[in-house]
Amino acid sequence: MAGRGDVRAKWVNAMFADPEVDAIFCVKGGSSGSRQMEFLDLETIKNNPKIFVGYSDVTSLHIVLNQVCGLVTFHGPMVSSNMVDEFDEETKSSFFHALNADEPYTFKNPAKDEISVIRDGSARGILTGGCLSLLSASIGTPYEIDTRGKILLIEDVTEAVYRLDRYASHLRSSGKFRDCAGILLGPFVDCPNEHDSSFTALDCFKDILSDANVPVLCNVQSGHAFPMMTVPFGAECSIDTASKTIRFYPER
Repeated sequence: MAGRGDVRAKWVNAMFADPEVDAIFCVKGGSSGSRQMEFLDLETIKNNPKIFVGYSDVTSLHIVLNQVCGLVTFHGPMVSSNMVDEFDEETKSSFFHALNADEPYTFKNPAKDEISVIRDGSARGILTGGCLSLLSASIGTPYEIDTRGKILLIEDVTEAVYRLDRYASHLRSSGKFRDCAGILLGPFVDCPNEHDSSFTALDCFKDILSDANVPVLCNVQSGHAFPMMTVPFGAECSIDTASKTIRFYPER
């Protein structure tokens, strides 16, 4: 929680304003990144689009950079969290593929992790989302997550199952699942159920989404798991549960 909101925002604003900066890579996540949101110079950011990469507490920045500034940002590896000890070949390949793509491409999960289906169907829309607790906290703020017609990615870490249920129920009650075109469930790492270990985070989402009228894929490894696969928020995305595929359509 180090750093006042205005100080944090000052550095973000300066990086976007600096013509010598081509890309911004978050070092790590943390807590209380949302305190900078009111101090962001959104006009400067919008007029100086750059590569922006991060996840976790960075979710709030992804939302505003996508929705307000019209940027495509990357839900991908961070320097301290991934690139020091965990920048394996699958993480690296996914990262550079996403950053350099100029043609439609199919997302690849790690070889050891199979994407599975909760609800059948196909959909296409802009990809949005991030860390579930931050998505829930955005509701009622000027940077509230907008899921209308979009594909929503959800993941989280070190949250007990009952808290995941609380956050997901908040999104459901706010119409975020009703309004979206499709849902991708990412990893939920170290999210225990101390009261009943047989009822997992995935079981929680199966309950919450039991009557969802949209396709739902799960075990999409973009988030707090390793390898960490990169996806472009703000880019066009399609999902198909029959083939268990996710495709992205970069702007040329």
